Amino acid sequence: MSAIEELKRTLKSQGVKYFFGAFVDGLGVPKSKCVPIDHLADAIGGSELYTVGALEAMGPLGPNEDECVGLPDLASTTVLPWDRRYAIAPADLHLHGKPYSHCSRTTLKRQLEAAAALGYRVNMGIEPELYVLRPVDGGWQPFVAEDLRNKPTRGYDIETTMLADSFLEPMVAYINELGWDIYSFDHEGGDGQYEFDFGYCDALAMADRMILFRLMAKHVARSIGCIASFMPKPWSTAFGSGAHFNVSLADLKTGANRFEAGEGEKARDGRGYAELAYHFTAGVLEHAEAITAVVCPTVNSYKRLSPRGFMNEMSWAPVYRAYGQNNRTLMCRLPVNRRCLELRTADAAVNFYLGAAIMIAAGLDGIRRRLDPGPSVDFNTYDVSEEELEKRGIHRLSRTLGQSIEAFATSALARETFGPEFHDSYTKYKRAEWHEYCLVVGEWERERYMHIW
Repeated sequence: MSAIEELKRTLKSQGVKYFFGAFVDGLGVPKSKCVPIDHLADAIGGSELYTVGALEAMGPLGPNEDECVGLPDLASTTVLPWDRRYAIAPADLHLHGKPYSHCSRTTLKRQLEAAAALGYRVNMGIEPELYVLRPVDGGWQPFVAEDLRNKPTRGYDIETTMLADSFLEPMVAYINELGWDIYSFDHEGGDGQYEFDFGYCDALAMADRMILFRLMAKHVARSIGCIASFMPKPWSTAFGSGAHFNVSLADLKTGANRFEAGEGEKARDGRGYAELAYHFTAGVLEHAEAITAVVCPTVNSYKRLSPRGFMNEMSWAPVYRAYGQNNRTLMCRLPVNRRCLELRTADAAVNFYLGAAIMIAAGLDGIRRRLDPGPSVDFNTYDVSEEELEKRGIHRLSRTLGQSIEAFATSALARETFGPEFHDSYTKYKRAEWHEYCLVVGEWERERYMHIW
């Protein structure tokens, strides 16, 4: 019996009726045709074709041109624990027998191959945050009403965590059923905001998992009459939702974490990190603006990157292009409780494949060039003026999507990472998004200017 026939038999025995070979569009939204399980072999063989030019940021393929074929990753097939009628496998897009230029998963795989050529496997953990909201009088409120009765924040609150069990308990059960090993979850600082922490794995598998995570969260929220929102900053006074990337490099032969100083290796400042971790961090900082255009991909993303804004307290958001040990005000953090680089700028709207790809590319560039990030910044940058920070060489990250996308457009590293065709398409799509936003007249403008003169 072939591997495909064995898989079909196994899936059928678990009650699976339908199969998705899923790729993502340029925004990271999963797409697929639904295939009855009896046609699994056809789907695995590439029977399903896609007119991807009709999707977001997926290139200029027009209605007169050939379609892309989706090639599912057989080994990564997963039965959805919340609806066992469906199985899903991540898929790569091909055109004319070659990887399609705008396939996000292929973009990440190229960087993992580059890391492997240097002798490393890339491990990654992600800390997803999201809001769970219920519709009320044409607007949205946290689905646990008690959230609104404690100002300014319900962060880490035991009572409201327990009151959210109708959402949290199924999520934990499904995550563990998938074998991801959830080790903590909590009520974050925002009203109706939650975070989940589960085990790390190789970067490709983690990006694949995050596609399932979003689908899962939306399903569970819908089952209780709510929505799960991955909007980075849903209200002016709300905490933003991040999706921090925690990345390390493991030795391909031994599996040892190469970010951790080995025996006899002198760790900088006695913090336990190998020089390799600092080179990687320096590469990320070197290409900070181009990375920001990918991991903070929306107009709304930049309303999260502020020390306070309209909030009654500090935002805890990463605002400055620097690294620190436990400093959460910065783009990069080298935590004391684990040996990895935490990219704190990545937000909940990120395309996980593309965000990981450009971060890894930048880190590898730092390793190849043996870049040095300089001394760590371990003070609260929110309490220091921007003029003083500039004097110390600590620069503010892009304040708008328009600013960051122009840095992405001129970045040689971004162009090499994405490939010229995908780089051009992403630049064009995001420039158009920024241009449209600049043309929209909003309520703030009417309130501010309508009656002044």
